[in-house]
Amino acid sequence: MSNKMQSPFTVKTNTVKILFLSFIVFLTAASLSYAQDAAKGKTTQHEMKMDKNMKMGKKGNIKEMMKGNHSSPVVYKGVINLKSIDDNKDGKIYQCPMDFNVLSDKPGVDPKCGMKLKEVTLSKAKSNLIKHGFKVK
Repeated sequence: MSNKMQSPFTVKTNTVKILFLSFIVFLTAASLSYAQDAAKGKTTQHEMKMDKNMKMGKKGNIKEMMKGNHSSPVVYKGVINLKSIDDNKDGKIYQCPMDFNVLSDKPGVDPKCGMKLKEVTLSKAKSNLIKHGFKVK
C-alpha cells in the first residue's frame, strides 16, 4: 500500500468544504429556531392584548357564571342556554365576533382574544353559534 500525502492545497480545500457545510447546517438550524420563535411570538403578542385583569378575570368568570351573573364575558362549552345568559331579559346579549362562544349580558372584552364584544339579538347569537358548530339550547 502506498501512503500518499495530501498536498497543502487539497487539505485547505477539504477544510473549506467542511467549514462551508458546517455553516450551511448552522444557518438551517438557526432558521428553524427563528421560525419556531416567530410562531410562538404570534401567540405571545395575541396574549399580550389581554391585560392582567382580563387574565385574572378568567377564573372570576367561572365564579360569576356559577352565581348566575353573566355581566362579565364567559367562554361557554357544551350546550349553551342563551336565555339564561340574558339576565335583563331584553332579548340581546354580547358576543365576540371571533370567538362566538364568548358571551355576556353586559359589554366587555373577550378574555381569549381581547376583542370587544358586539351586541346581538338572541336569535343572531344562536345563528352564529350553530353556524360555527356549537350546540344551543
